Amino acid sequence: MSGSVDYDGLVHVLRGAADQVRVGADELGRLDAATGDGDHGVAMTRAMAAIEKGLEDCRTRSLKTLLQGVAWSVMSIDAGATGPLMGSLFMGMVDPVGEATEIDSERLASMFAGGLAKLRAVSKAEVGDKTMLDALVPAVEALQAAAAVGDSLAAALAAAATAAQTGAENTKNYRARFGKARNLGDRSLGHQDPGAASITLLFRGLADGAASLET
Repeated sequence: MSGSVDYDGLVHVLRGAADQVRVGADELGRLDAATGDGDHGVAMTRAMAAIEKGLEDCRTRSLKTLLQGVAWSVMSIDAGATGPLMGSLFMGMVDPVGEATEIDSERLASMFAGGLAKLRAVSKAEVGDKTMLDALVPAVEALQAAAAVGDSLAAALAAAATAAQTGAENTKNYRARFGKARNLGDRSLGHQDPGAASITLLFRGLADGAASLET
């Protein structure tokens, strides 16, 4: 299996994800304004700043310690449900990375599967409920499928980003069952969920960061 990242590579990839989400923050706010408070872009910007703080504060070159620091940093932000949900995603990656010094697509798929399980324990949402899980679940499934056939890290993340985008777009067809948007009933139809859109940006940034390391 080709295409793995070490400690410095993971830092680079995570910074790429943070940059991508920041670029899309205004659009996330616009999407959220249609069905909620309009502050999801701000919340995700805070989460990305917390990721970078976790990267900067790590004093070892342990992937496990790095991810633990990122997770706790994100969980600590004041941004409604975004902190606990995104923090849980990263915390769920800690055990699967173990004591590894490099991450290939197979290990990354296991890490995101662990992150998804941890987030689901916090969220209770399912696909079709118009939440970030509508993008995250297909992204993780695509990542697992790509890893199973030996795709590189960048290729697997690109497949995950594509799947996330499709999942996010599908939320236009769902009625919201969580958050303030759930009070809108049928009026939530036709609007893309901002949480799902943020997951798309996250995976797109991860994929771009990984691809830049392979060139």
